[in-house]
Amino acid sequence: MKATEDQIAAICCLTEDILRWPDHYEDPQCRMSDAEIVTTAVVAMMFFGGNFEKFRAMLRSSRHIPNMLNASWFCRRPHRIRDLFFAISVFFSEVWKNLNTDSVYLIDSFPVAVCDNIRIPHSRIYKEEECRGYNASERRYFYGLKVHMMCAGRGEPVEIFFTPGHVSDAEGLRLFAFNLPEKSIVYGDRSYNNYEIEDILRETGNIRLMPIRKKNLRRQYPPYVEYLRKKARKTVETANSLITHKTC
Repeated sequence: MKATEDQIAAICCLTEDILRWPDHYEDPQCRMSDAEIVTTAVVAMMFFGGNFEKFRAMLRSSRHIPNMLNASWFCRRPHRIRDLFFAISVFFSEVWKNLNTDSVYLIDSFPVAVCDNIRIPHSRIYKEEECRGYNASERRYFYGLKVHMMCAGRGEPVEIFFTPGHVSDAEGLRLFAFNLPEKSIVYGDRSYNNYEIEDILRETGNIRLMPIRKKNLRRQYPPYVEYLRKKARKTVETANSLITHKTC
């Protein structure tokens, strides 16, 4: 999938509008503005599989960004404005929550493997044993990080955080902020069964956490709820597959 000029221009204009908040300061001596850096990074991740260099070369040749930095300096700029990327993600998170009129959300996790087990001794990125995890869906061990994600009903991510690979979904459930509107419904798989957290969310925020129940557990749901949950689960699984495909 290739990015069109209209899509690039729309992302750039939207980014510039977001960066007009009073607290944002930008050095006037910079050759590329922060909006141009964010636009290059976002479009590269969306349409070029995260290949910054390929998209950077295309923008420079097409004169979209005439003052494009060289590869070395461009790699440094996103690290300098990493807080800006976080602020933009929070902004879009709130936008997607407001657009999610059904108030249905889904949680899941997926691994980001750095290498296979046989190459762990040669890994330079991560060397801790806590990065070794198990992917139950593929029935194989991996070495790297685990991404925990909460999506809106149509697959838009509203909360994402990273943990070492050994952290289970049950442990990751306690790390979610659950900053959601009242009367929201959160679907999850069997690993998210935790009566204590379910009761706390219901009492404090009127949020219903509804994971898939194992047959030997209490608080079973009626059949129609199981049908709605299984149908909604496909959305977050599709979002996980798209993110994994674009980053691999």
